[in-house]
Amino acid sequence: MLKALSFILVSILSSTSSLKRATGFVLCMAILSSSFTFFLLRKLLHPSKPTSIIASRTNQTHYNFPVSVLIMNSSSSTQLRSYSPSTSNTTYQVPGLDTDEIDRIADQTFERYASKTMNRNGTGIAIVWFRNDLRVLDNEVLYKAWASSEAVLPVYCLDPRLSGTTHYFGFPKTGALRAQFLIDCLADLKKNLIKRGLNLLIKYGKPEEIIPPLAKQFGAHTVFAQKETCSEEVNVERLVGKGLQGLELLSFPGECISHNSLKNCKLQLIWSSCTMYHVDDLPFNTSSLPDVYTQFRKSVEANCGIQSCIPIPMFLGPPVSLDDWGCVPSINQLGLLPQKVTKGMRLVGGESAALSRVHEYFWKKDLLRIYKETRNGMLGSDYSTKFSPWLASGSLSPRFIYEEVKRYERERLANNSTYWVLFELIWRDYFKFISIKYGNSIFHLGGPRKVEQRWSQDQKLFESWRDGCTGYPLIDANMKELSTTGFMSNRGRQIVCSFLVRDMGIDWRMGAEWFETCLLDYDPCSNYGNWTYGAGVGNDPREDRYFGIPKQVSALKITRLKLYLTTTTPL
Repeated sequence: MLKALSFILVSILSSTSSLKRATGFVLCMAILSSSFTFFLLRKLLHPSKPTSIIASRTNQTHYNFPVSVLIMNSSSSTQLRSYSPSTSNTTYQVPGLDTDEIDRIADQTFERYASKTMNRNGTGIAIVWFRNDLRVLDNEVLYKAWASSEAVLPVYCLDPRLSGTTHYFGFPKTGALRAQFLIDCLADLKKNLIKRGLNLLIKYGKPEEIIPPLAKQFGAHTVFAQKETCSEEVNVERLVGKGLQGLELLSFPGECISHNSLKNCKLQLIWSSCTMYHVDDLPFNTSSLPDVYTQFRKSVEANCGIQSCIPIPMFLGPPVSLDDWGCVPSINQLGLLPQKVTKGMRLVGGESAALSRVHEYFWKKDLLRIYKETRNGMLGSDYSTKFSPWLASGSLSPRFIYEEVKRYERERLANNSTYWVLFELIWRDYFKFISIKYGNSIFHLGGPRKVEQRWSQDQKLFESWRDGCTGYPLIDANMKELSTTGFMSNRGRQIVCSFLVRDMGIDWRMGAEWFETCLLDYDPCSNYGNWTYGAGVGNDPREDRYFGIPKQVSALKITRLKLYLTTTTPL
């Protein structure tokens, strides 16, 4: 390359023609540009010295890219733009709205779904045991409790088991970032219930030790709760139900005991709107669920309807008489150290923020129309919807998203992007139903298909991946983003999963459990469903894809990738 440049420069200097000099100068710049781009690509693909995949955390190698990057514009001409590293220290909130606007959008949405004509013919007291359904809008559990009673007692139990450790490798079950997101969700739920005439009782302890005594204290006839599908959650349901069995309750607190005043309290589990397609509407039993996603999707799209969101009463009260409703806990009270997002994206927990994010993404920024083209991005808040943390906590109903998509299609346009949001929600449904069909096998080493394969549990290798110290910038940047924000793009998750299990040969459950610790949007069905697919042990034998770094880098524009790396990785 140097010889070619030397020859061209000599020709330029010796030429008397201005046209030849200009042509030679352009050729020199083209050679330099391609060489510079190759240099960037090589830095992205390969670790810096030492080339070992394990980088010492005390001797971590950082990557120093040039401040100027080459950007190709739409006319294919090359421009030189500067990039300021200071942006790597910025944080931005999602949704990007102030508190007043978030509350206003939430109130307007509630009003749109409120009904003034709903009848309430129930008697006595019902308990709502909030779990992963931390919302008011389209909450069938809350609605049925209200309709069947004269007063509702909403309860949330801060289960100490969530502060425990993961099953196989002893990682923290809930990291500080997800715990803070949960705290935000509880504060917002309490506020929204108070606005509508109720309150939220927050108690620390195991549900099976809290719910039955409450039912006895208030003489509740029913405990309503959302049905879950995975073993840990199902076991808690069983323990609560057992605690309620044979529990003799007074019709009203303080009433004199007589034979006729005694009754039993039952636990009523409701599927609610935890999925877009209701389990009862599927064209097959979950035991015969197709093992191929495409077959499942085509079948439900052709044969199933999606139930409408449940309207909410204007007023949910009156509340039960209670002196101490409990406080929303601090992160320290959960036994965790506070962790602030100091760089990158900070998602705000709670139903109000969730409804505002839907409004912001669909209506204010009008990004739904290009979702399919941008969804595999990595940088910023707007390449994808970011709905997943609110879906996981139940702050957002998938049926509400469906209705908003359909409203957008009626009022603005329908295209592949509007459909693709629903396509992704069907994936989420699929993993939920798969967890019913295959049970605990989604957590086992061989997965649903019981694949026999030898995996390494090399701790140093795993820690290099976990800490973002592999020496591969694309892997390290994604892992650092996860640990600092609690979020990672869908494409980033596929890449780091593939790297851990295919390139490192590490037990996929180590990665899945680390994601369980860190992710704001962790839910067992989607997390372990995706990891079994990525490890090649999932229920679909055709899903065995390898996300090699060279291919992933080549699929991204150098400038976008470099910006992502400098934003998420300290240089």
